[in-house]
Amino acid sequence: MARRVVARAGEIEPGARKLVEVAGRAIVLFNIGGEFFALANRCPHKNGELCKGRITGLVSSPEPGVYDYTHQGEVIRCPWHGWEFHIRTGKSWCDPRTMNARAYDVKVEKGAMLVEGPYVAETFPVRVEDEYLVIEV
Repeated sequence: MARRVVARAGEIEPGARKLVEVAGRAIVLFNIGGEFFALANRCPHKNGELCKGRITGLVSSPEPGVYDYTHQGEVIRCPWHGWEFHIRTGKSWCDPRTMNARAYDVKVEKGAMLVEGPYVAETFPVRVEDEYLVIEV
């Protein structure tokens, strides 16, 4: 898989998202409390743009009259039909066996680590002030 630099880590505040294009694919980056996740910007149900969906949590009920709100800020709801996907995994809450959003691994790497290669050239001191998000596609 190819590694691609897609954004600076500081560009996406906690709780926010950013739409990027990687190798012709629309991918949404999410920052959940300083952790970064990426999903294809396509709901597998009818191709709705997940980047336009509402970020929410999961409401479940173990019994009538009892409600639990979990995964706060970790669920994206498709703006077209309301299908919900776990941002961390891409799994659907409606049908996790067959209906999942494509998830991508995201790594935060120092800028200096992205310059490695098979050739050696004269080097000069460089300061790295930001971290960048890297996706494997």
